[in-house]
Amino acid sequence: MSGTWVKRAVVAIVFGVSAAASAPAAAASAAFAAGPAPAAGERVVLVGIPGLMWSDVTPADTPNLWRLAGESALGSLSVRAVRKDTCPYDAWLTVSAGVRSAVGGACGMAPTPEAAGEGAVVPDFSWLWEVREQRDAGALGQALHAAGRTTMAVGPGAALALADREGRVDVYAPSPAEVTQWSRGDVVAVEIPDLVAPYVSGDRLSDVPERLSADARRAAARAADTKLGSFLPRLGSATVLVAGLSDHGSVPHLRAAMLHSPDSGPGSGTGGGPARTLGARSTHRDDMIIVPDLTATILARTGVAAPPAVVGVPVETHATGGSLDERVAALRTADVAGQTIRDMTGVFFTTLAVLQVVFYVTAFLLLRRRGGGLPAVRAAAVALASIPVSTYLVNLTPWARTAQPAVTLFATIAAIAAALTVAALAGPWRRGVLGPLTVIAAATAAVLLGDLLTGTPLQLNSLMGYTGVVGARYYGLGNIPFALLATAVLLVTTAAADRLVRAGRKAVAVALVAALGAFAMLLDGWPGVGSDFGGVIAFVPGIAVTALIVAGRRVSIVKLGAFCAAGGVLVMAIAYLDYLRPPASQTHLGRFVGQVADGTFLPVISRKLGAMLSTLLSPNLMPVVLAAFAFLVFALLRPGAASAGVLPIAFERAPMLRAGLLGALVSGLVGMLVNDSGAAVLSMALALAVPLVLSAGIRALQHGEPVPAAGSPGPPASPAAA
Repeated sequence: MSGTWVKRAVVAIVFGVSAAASAPAAAASAAFAAGPAPAAGERVVLVGIPGLMWSDVTPADTPNLWRLAGESALGSLSVRAVRKDTCPYDAWLTVSAGVRSAVGGACGMAPTPEAAGEGAVVPDFSWLWEVREQRDAGALGQALHAAGRTTMAVGPGAALALADREGRVDVYAPSPAEVTQWSRGDVVAVEIPDLVAPYVSGDRLSDVPERLSADARRAAARAADTKLGSFLPRLGSATVLVAGLSDHGSVPHLRAAMLHSPDSGPGSGTGGGPARTLGARSTHRDDMIIVPDLTATILARTGVAAPPAVVGVPVETHATGGSLDERVAALRTADVAGQTIRDMTGVFFTTLAVLQVVFYVTAFLLLRRRGGGLPAVRAAAVALASIPVSTYLVNLTPWARTAQPAVTLFATIAAIAAALTVAALAGPWRRGVLGPLTVIAAATAAVLLGDLLTGTPLQLNSLMGYTGVVGARYYGLGNIPFALLATAVLLVTTAAADRLVRAGRKAVAVALVAALGAFAMLLDGWPGVGSDFGGVIAFVPGIAVTALIVAGRRVSIVKLGAFCAAGGVLVMAIAYLDYLRPPASQTHLGRFVGQVADGTFLPVISRKLGAMLSTLLSPNLMPVVLAAFAFLVFALLRPGAASAGVLPIAFERAPMLRAGLLGALVSGLVGMLVNDSGAAVLSMALALAVPLVLSAGIRALQHGEPVPAAGSPGPPASPAAA
């Protein structure tokens, strides 16, 4: 990622420390390298080829697309609208609205417009907002007409995209072959349906991943390319956007996107101009955009103000290196990576759940006997805790470029986890009770914080992160990474605090917990860095509880509620600062403040609540929660019977460890309640914290201390052992 990400993050941190009101604007301006502003009033042509992927674009099969790509900025298009797969109707409707939209019910091609003079009218257009509650339908066309721009649509989908609130476009033709004069519209939209039409039966998109053979799909791509070539030379000096727009089957993909501007010159890097990528602040990626960005780009390029409902932002281009073949290959690899992550996420979490449950059952049996199995349980605990950070570190390797990406992905994660386990158990820190715990927790925290400071390249296409193929999040700290970051930071800070308390420096220990926790929390919540709304609400009480316990103070339900409220106030303050920035620079935090202001926030809250509740029935998440909690509670209430007393011994030898564990559990529990990922947050907090705490207890037990009875004081603490 570009170094500007680091600048943006540093500005955000400085603002968080100094509370300078000017920093949000500075962070926004540093987020992307701005190119020259497009001239107001230029002509724009959107060519929608629903279903087009970069794997379809080759010099032999699609020469016109390939030649245009060589003169354009290139990127991936995440077409996610509302459904898991996006049909052409929903895609064109999203362009029309400037916000993710769905017609509901059956979903296939856009309706055929009715001729009205030289233009056309989309039939029953008002049905979209009166019946289907798509209240923003027609926003693009209405804004263009209000500004005096002429719209020209070629094909039903194009007419849907450019229709105003009355469903009207100024000039209409059913197909490119029937257009006699391409200069009649200030904004032109063209639908080339050849690639997607074979996948639509009646009014439904195919429910299988791939209906066509490889030869049939290449033939469809050639037909689409021939149509593009028939009118591309006749567009004159217009800016041309080519977009894959929709899915072609039941499995979502990243689609092709390119921008050719007359004043940008060749984009191949070999013909007089630099090679360029196509990105947007909506994704905070230099090479990825979303469908609403097309709406914002059309409006910006034609000099028309975007309506408030438009969530997309104008696309931006960024200089890059490499030949056209290399750039297209990288974009194809991005889709492979996203597909692999999407396909393997369920397998991964099922495997992780099984490993966790098996581990707790095995640990219960072996610890009860206190035999020679203690080293194996300790090693297994550290290995399990090493898996999460390994799912991010694997993205430092080219696993997606191999012949079997899924196999390579899992094998590399296992190898990294094994290496981290060896490092944690074999280094000089292995003799300390908290040594391996500190190594794994510190590695997890450092990787996630470093990822935030560099634009989150490791969370993108990660099994514990997100992917543009799914389109739920494109940047910042996801809910699962938040759980891991909060847990890791609190464990690391309490490990350091334990030494300080033993040295009689309790005030310094409390300050350390508060300072490091606040630093991580600000990165988590700052717009454009972590951009995590619910994470701040959950992080604040976790930090506060940990600091209070380190200070030797009691934690009450009233205090806990006050800490949660403080988290809510803090994140709303951050969101309000984001809201004060220009709309194009805002993240979803600032847009939520706008929704609160205009009273449209309740559907957002309802959707997130429904998503959270649905996770409580997840077969992959709840077993981790139940097994970890059952083991933890039983081990504390019946230490001699359940775990050979390892947890009481760990807390006696490292008294501050209890503070870190309880703080992490508070953050995990609150995070479960305020995030749409629900049980995933708590399960990952437990998956990291409990095995590490257990490993610390086993190390203390191996030192030979007697096992305390339930409720009895343990052995005296030894500073050297920690």
